[in-house]
Amino acid sequence: MTTSTRPIPVPPQGTALHWHLSAPYNAKHLLVLIAVMVLLFVTGQRTEMDRMVAMTAQAVAKTVGLADDSQVARGLSRVGQAMWPPAIAETEEVGRIQDLDRQKLPLFSHIETQERVEQKMNLDTLKMEATTETVEVLVKPVGYVWTVFIKMIETLEIALWGTILSVLVSIPLAYFAARNYSPNRFTYTAARGTISLLRSAPELIVALFLVLAYGFGPIAGVLALGLHAAGFLGKFYAEDIENADKKPQEALEAIGAGKLKTLWYGVIPQVLPQYIAYTAYILDRNLRMATVIGLVGAGGIGQELKGRFDMFQYGHVMTILIAIFVFVFVLDQLQARIRAKLI
Repeated sequence: MTTSTRPIPVPPQGTALHWHLSAPYNAKHLLVLIAVMVLLFVTGQRTEMDRMVAMTAQAVAKTVGLADDSQVARGLSRVGQAMWPPAIAETEEVGRIQDLDRQKLPLFSHIETQERVEQKMNLDTLKMEATTETVEVLVKPVGYVWTVFIKMIETLEIALWGTILSVLVSIPLAYFAARNYSPNRFTYTAARGTISLLRSAPELIVALFLVLAYGFGPIAGVLALGLHAAGFLGKFYAEDIENADKKPQEALEAIGAGKLKTLWYGVIPQVLPQYIAYTAYILDRNLRMATVIGLVGAGGIGQELKGRFDMFQYGHVMTILIAIFVFVFVLDQLQARIRAKLI
């Protein structure tokens, strides 16, 4: 087999060469840049970005000893001191426990006497005064860690079922929202509109309404997470179907395969790795969002977090934050291993 090559054209000797490269930018680009800078300046003033930069710089200067005081550094230091050490044990006043058998205490528990300082009003002077009380409490050494673990398991279950619901809802939506597979223009528009509607409503707002309908508990959390995530998965699934390589699909159509068989054998093998990645991301996101929607009563660790925060028990808050980090990290590692085996 021979290949023909053409000689590279060379100008005659003595010919003057004039090279000209167009400028990478012009007046239009400069106007766009000026418009963007003006927009950033206006929005930055409205969102107090200048104040944020100044306060952050002051906090850094305070940290390295170049400033005497900083509101940010003072606030973060106060919160950090209040949140450390994390709460591990759980205590409960003996007087508030009904039918407590002192001879048969819970495993690893014990009763001890503690002194508490409380602010009470003096009825004679009508002023708040510090009073010291001695109370008996039942101490469970790792009781609060166990409580947080149980709540995190519930949160993980809410995230898992929310992800399953989102996949079940998004699969038919993705089929009708894919331009090359939707039966007609009406079904395509309706599916795209439904996907946009589901994505436009934040989980927290949806959870507020679902709590009113289903009451406090995990049902509202599962539905809120599932419906919102279905909007994202439906969009991602549909776009991957549209962007899949056309050649395998054309080959299947040429031998008489219908739309469903073409989708199953010609598209799904191409997009499956992306689908696994999208679903794993939604599960990870749902685990984190399940802690947020719990703040409005949709179950999980969020309810515990809000209760402890409202009671200024920041040591317990720190324990919850550590537990959330550990669960998210472990879930991420498991997802990476599962994805590596499936792909």
